[in-house]
Amino acid sequence: MRIRTQELFDNWLNLKQSSLCLWIGIGCRRGTTKLIIQTAIDQVLDLYQLEHRTIAGIATLDRKSDEIGLVEYCRDHALPLRCFSADRLSTIAVPNPSLHVAMTVQTPSVAEAAAMCAAQTQILKVPKQVIQGVTIAIAESSLQ
Repeated sequence: MRIRTQELFDNWLNLKQSSLCLWIGIGCRRGTTKLIIQTAIDQVLDLYQLEHRTIAGIATLDRKSDEIGLVEYCRDHALPLRCFSADRLSTIAVPNPSLHVAMTVQTPSVAEAAAMCAAQTQILKVPKQVIQGVTIAIAESSLQ
């Protein structure tokens, strides 16, 4: 039986992706809908060729713990929503800090810092991407 190189690669890639543990950091305006959040996440995952099944959870600023679009997205996808204080997020060194975000919520980063906090890493897999007013960043946890 002959196994093609592409099949071996595809099998390896599927195994590798299924073992990933991705935390998606999200920053958004108050009132952002689940549909807009879903669209932004889908676009970033597609752009970086990542799979939904590899998402461990969503992370954000604690002020967003009751944000209906985030809560509904997490509920519908059976994902935890981890929230961090601005004080905690402001201690994380990020590659793309924002003065505007710092002036608004007292931390220079929400999406990147929250993803890194949740994944317990200092490395981003996907730096912040802004889609329809939703900021998405992704960090990979080595913890399963």
